Amino acid sequence: MKRQHVIAAALTAVILIADLITKSWALRALGDGRRIELLGGWVPLTLAFNRGAAFGLSIGDDPRWVFIPITVLAVGFLLVLIIRAGPGQHLQSLAAALVLGGALGNLYDRVRWDQGVVDFIGPINLGFMHWPIFNVADMGITVGAILLAIHFWREEAEYRRADDANSEPELDRVDQR
Repeated sequence: MKRQHVIAAALTAVILIADLITKSWALRALGDGRRIELLGGWVPLTLAFNRGAAFGLSIGDDPRWVFIPITVLAVGFLLVLIIRAGPGQHLQSLAAALVLGGALGNLYDRVRWDQGVVDFIGPINLGFMHWPIFNVADMGITVGAILLAIHFWREEAEYRRADDANSEPELDRVDQR
C-alpha cells in the first residue's frame, strides 16, 4: 500500500471516529433539549436531526432511501479517486479522504435509524443570516469538497498549459506554408 493511501485511510478514520464520538456526546449532552454556548455564545451547540440533504433541504417523507444509495455510489467514487491518485496528487487523496470520512459518518446515521443525521453545531448567527446546524462529518465533506475543487481546477489549468505549449497557433502554421 502506498504511503499516500495509508495517510488517506488514516485521515478518513480520524474524521469518521471524531464524527461518531462527537455525535454520541451530543445525543447524551444535548438530548434533553439543553443548549451549550461556546466562545461567548458565538457557537451554540444544539441537537437537531437532519432527514434531508445539506442545509436541511428535504426531498420527500423518508429521503434516506434516496441518500443511502447515492452515498454508497459517492463512497465508491471517492475510493477510486484515492486509489488512482498519482504520486504528485496528494491534495486529491487528502481531499477525497476528508469527504469520504464525512460521507461515512453521515451514512452511518442514515442506516442506523430514520431520525436523520445527528447535527449539533449551530445555528451560528453570522449577522446577516443564521448558518444551519451541522456536524464534524459536514465539516470534512465541506473542506474536502473545496479542496477537491481546487485540485481539479489546478489540474485543468496544468492540462491547458501543457496543451497550449504543445500546439502551434493556426497563424504560425499558415505563415509557414
